[in-house]
Amino acid sequence: MAVYAIGDIQGCFDELLKLLALLQFDHQKDQVWLAGDLVNRGPKSAEVLRFAMEHKNSVKVVLGNHDLHLLATAVGINEHRHRMDTMESVLDAKDRNELITWLRHQPLFHHDKALGFSMVHAGLPPQWSLKKIKKRAAEVETVLQGEHWQDFFKHMYGNKPDVWSKKLKSWDRLRYITNCFTRLRYCHKGGRLALKFKGEPKDKPTGQFPWFEMANRKTKKDKIVFGHWSTLGTGQYGNVFSLDSGAVWGEQLTAVRIDKKPYQWFVVDADPAGLPHAKNK
Repeated sequence: MAVYAIGDIQGCFDELLKLLALLQFDHQKDQVWLAGDLVNRGPKSAEVLRFAMEHKNSVKVVLGNHDLHLLATAVGINEHRHRMDTMESVLDAKDRNELITWLRHQPLFHHDKALGFSMVHAGLPPQWSLKKIKKRAAEVETVLQGEHWQDFFKHMYGNKPDVWSKKLKSWDRLRYITNCFTRLRYCHKGGRLALKFKGEPKDKPTGQFPWFEMANRKTKKDKIVFGHWSTLGTGQYGNVFSLDSGAVWGEQLTAVRIDKKPYQWFVVDADPAGLPHAKNK
């Protein structure tokens, strides 16, 4: 059995199939982890969701910010829609309800105790241990999977609060947790979230640090794969593995095999001709 983790697909279904072919992936014995942002900006979001649904025994998923954005749009929260959004393949699909229901039942965090690896879409605040991370993820997942899940999206967007406190309640608490799992790249020195800057570490504002470089991070010894950060690119940083190589921008889709050392990386080039927002078009 081989276990692979793949970065942001964002509707690049053809590239996903191309990468799995390169891996000689076998759904009967192998497993693939998809690090969030399955949908949006690319052309085939519905196909990616159907693929993950069909192969639920061999595909593990976490939710990313674009996946949540799709869910928000599906319930009529339209003021945050972007000119580059391409979610119609899901929103106009005959099986829309099935796709939406499946998506909102996916986790924000995945941990495999036997493998010793975890997966998150974006990042983790330094003050949370693995035990706390699981509990915080479950808080949001319970709401998303509950009877009144639509209400969550009326309160999801926003950068505040940016400081964690056990005393945070209601939507402020859920928004903070969601921003960590699905949007985080940088933290200020004291651990406050820094959500505005999206660029490379060499260009970061003074006093901000990649979340995985925080000196007091309680998950330093935990192995974690994540996506979300195409300007960072792919690579291993201590025990964390960055996987977003900008497939949706016409660059590459990347996988890393995580079930044995040395860790092997696999890459396929994206086809800019099929991607509406490819950088070189």
